[in-house]
Amino acid sequence: MSTHYSLLFYLKKPKNYVSGPKSIYMRITVDGIPKEISTGRECDQSRWNSKANRTNGTKEESKTLNAYLDTLEHKMADCHHSLVKDESEISSEILKLKFLGKDSEKHYLISEFLDHNKKMEALIGKGYKSNTLKGYKTTKGHLAMYLKEKLGLTDIDIKKINLAFILGFEFYLRSDMSCSEITTAKYIKHFRKIINLCRAHKWIIDNPFIFYKNKAKPTEKEFLTQDELERIEQKELKINRIDHVRDIFVFCCYTGLAYIDVKQLQVSDIAKGVDGNLWVLTNREKTETNSNIPLLPQALNIINKYVDYPPSASKGLALPVLSNQKMNSYLKEIADLCQINKEITFHKARHTFATTVTLSNNVPIETVSKMLGHTNIKTTQHYAKLLDTRVGSDMQILQQKLKLQQDQTNDDTNKN
Repeated sequence: MSTHYSLLFYLKKPKNYVSGPKSIYMRITVDGIPKEISTGRECDQSRWNSKANRTNGTKEESKTLNAYLDTLEHKMADCHHSLVKDESEISSEILKLKFLGKDSEKHYLISEFLDHNKKMEALIGKGYKSNTLKGYKTTKGHLAMYLKEKLGLTDIDIKKINLAFILGFEFYLRSDMSCSEITTAKYIKHFRKIINLCRAHKWIIDNPFIFYKNKAKPTEKEFLTQDELERIEQKELKINRIDHVRDIFVFCCYTGLAYIDVKQLQVSDIAKGVDGNLWVLTNREKTETNSNIPLLPQALNIINKYVDYPPSASKGLALPVLSNQKMNSYLKEIADLCQINKEITFHKARHTFATTVTLSNNVPIETVSKMLGHTNIKTTQHYAKLLDTRVGSDMQILQQKLKLQQDQTNDDTNKN
C-alpha cells in the first residue's frame, strides 16, 4: 500500500448554481482513491488559476486567500508525516479524518486518572498497596479541583496538557493547597505517570514534561546519636505502656525494621541464619524485597522479654506493637523524660539503625542497604552523607597513611 498522497485545490459548483463565486474544495488522493474536504472559502472562476491551485491577483484579498490555502497544505503535510512516523496505515479516508481531528477518540485527564485508579484498586495485594492507591486518589482530587477553580473545567483533553498546565498545577499545590516541596513532587510524579501511560498508548505524541524540572530537595533524615540512644535504653520507665513502646523502638533501632514490618513480625520470622545465630528473616511490606537481619544482643534481649507476653504471643506476633499514632505519641513522652530536644517519631529508629548503629561503626554500605531492604543503594547513600563522624574517621586513616609515607621518605633520605 502506498504511503504517498496528492493534494489538489479546485472550485466546486454548489447545487443549483447559476453564477457568482464557487466553493474551494481540497481533494486528497491515495492509491487513486479521492476524498474531499471543504476549505470554507470561495473564489470567482475568473480569478482561479487551476494550474497553480491558487487565485490570481496581487490584491490583499488574493494574498490572504492563498496564504490560507498554504496553511491547509502544510497542515495536511503534518498529518501525513505523523502517520508515517507512527507507521500507521495511510489512506485518503484516514488522512481526511486526521486533518479534521476525527481520527481517534478523545481522551480526558480525569477520566484516564479514574480508570488508572480503578485498575490499581483491583490489584491491591497483587503488587500494589492501599497507601499507594490513596496517594493517586488524592492527586486526582487535587487535579480536579485545579481544573474547576483555576480553569473552570470539569476535565481536559490530554492533548491540551502542556508545560504551562503542569507549572500551573504545581503552583496551585504549593500556594492554594499549602503542600510542601516533597509532597508536591509526589503528586506531580503521579500526574506524570498518567501522562506517560497516555504517551505509551500514542494518544499524545509530545511529552509535556520534557522541559519540566523538579526543584524539590530531599529532606534531611534525622536520627539519634549514640548518647541519645543510650539514654533511651537506660532510662528507668515505671509505666508499662511507655516501657513497651521504648522496647519496640529500641528493637527497631537495632534491626532497622519499619513500623509496618515490626507490627507484622511473626515469631516464625525469627530463625537461625547462615551463621547459626538468630536472624529476622522477612520481606519488606513497602518494596516486597527480602530483609534478612542478624539479631544484635540488644534486639535479642527484647525478643526474649516478650516471648510469653499474652497480647502478642496469642497471635503469634513477636512484639506487642500499638498503632503508629499511639507509638509516636508515647515517643514524645519518652523524649521529654530522657531530655532529648528533638522530635522523635517511630521511623527515626530506622534512620538510627542506618547511621548510628551500622554506618558509624564501619558496616559496609552494601550490607546496610541489603538489611534495610532498599532496592537502590542510592537510597542508602543518603544516610552516609549525614555522617560527619565517618568523614572524620576516614580522614584519620588517610592521615596515618600519609604519615607512614612521609616517615618512609625521611628514612630513605637519611640513609642516603
